[in-house]
Amino acid sequence: MGEWILQNASSKKKSIRFYAVIALLTLAVMVGASLPYLISRRGAGKGNALERSVNDPYGRPAAAQELRGVWVAYLSLDGVDKAKIDSIMTTAKRNGMNTVYFHVRPFGDALYDSDYYPWSHLVTGTQGQAPADGFDPLAYAVEAAHREGLALHAWLNPLRIALNSGVYPPALSLDNPYTVWINDDVAENDDWVIDYKQGKYYNPAIPEVRELIVNGVREIVERYNVDGIHWDDYFYPAPDDSFDDSKAYQAYTAAGGKLSLLDWRTQNINMLVKAVYSAVKDIDKTCVFGISPAGNVENCLSAGADVVLWGSSRGYVDYLTPQIYWTSDNTIAPFEPMCRKWRGLVTSDSVELYVGLALYKAGSDDDNGKWQRADDIIKQQVLFTRSGEIHAGGFALYSYAYLEDAQTASEMEHLRDVLR
Repeated sequence: MGEWILQNASSKKKSIRFYAVIALLTLAVMVGASLPYLISRRGAGKGNALERSVNDPYGRPAAAQELRGVWVAYLSLDGVDKAKIDSIMTTAKRNGMNTVYFHVRPFGDALYDSDYYPWSHLVTGTQGQAPADGFDPLAYAVEAAHREGLALHAWLNPLRIALNSGVYPPALSLDNPYTVWINDDVAENDDWVIDYKQGKYYNPAIPEVRELIVNGVREIVERYNVDGIHWDDYFYPAPDDSFDDSKAYQAYTAAGGKLSLLDWRTQNINMLVKAVYSAVKDIDKTCVFGISPAGNVENCLSAGADVVLWGSSRGYVDYLTPQIYWTSDNTIAPFEPMCRKWRGLVTSDSVELYVGLALYKAGSDDDNGKWQRADDIIKQQVLFTRSGEIHAGGFALYSYAYLEDAQTASEMEHLRDVLR
């Protein structure tokens, strides 16, 4: 066809038209090849202009239309180096994933060179100690993910500083904001961080604390070519006053505030979430911000996580990935009804719904053996998220450590059948 046009072109206008067609065809091929990456960066599913396939016997959408995520938790990143990161990305791709949630701040620290947080102990063994060779795990992870055609979201725990004192992490560094503020003689700083049971947390009621967290997000989006910022379900750790933020709450009520303790906490988290969303979009409108809340909506609300507002409004998140970590026959939180509940909450046309799935439970005796009643539970759950009833934009598996584990071998074999 091209030769015929060249041989018979009778005018410069025809020649220009031919080259324009060639350019457009070339562009179409290039865009088609990069669709999985582009869509995973900008969101998939109901908010996408592409239509889902209706002819596939498994109900599979085109790969480019479905987010297939996997969480790479800090437990898989101890002693992280280039070889480990390369293995993570190739394993994720080999198992059908297209998005990686890479844990870069598990404990008020950083797996990258930060102006606000100390280096994570996962990099050098000691919190606050920079790698001698200048290695930057996040920079390399972005490079490695994109080389494999994967999107990478930087996964942060915004409030958690320590999970178990002296265990995760083994010790806080002198430049950890917690250590700095605790040792500061300034009385105003004494409730910026709060000890609760064996954990340590930032207090989101404090404007300076929220600013720290927002700045920590801002530097990532400014310096690294990440496709998204991702938070999980660590918000307020207790639904009552056993988490002692009474000083800040009393200051609020003394100034005329009328909200209940829970409503005030929820307001604090909402201000933080909204500020992070704005910061991300100010820097890079194509970078997404999403949260993976607990699967039980009531637990979210009691922790100050206003998933009802986030799922129904613009300006808070681009996506929600509730952790619906139960089987269909769970007596308290059966999978399908929980999915329906979340589908009913995520109503904004600017917010995508993905479903978090408990790969780590597959093949185990968790939940009184319910995960051993079949070896294709995760596959069936994925198919349900694709159904017209839920029409989710994709799913995420917790966690990477179980993609090629003996416990989940049968489940993953069945799952790969619907990911090809």
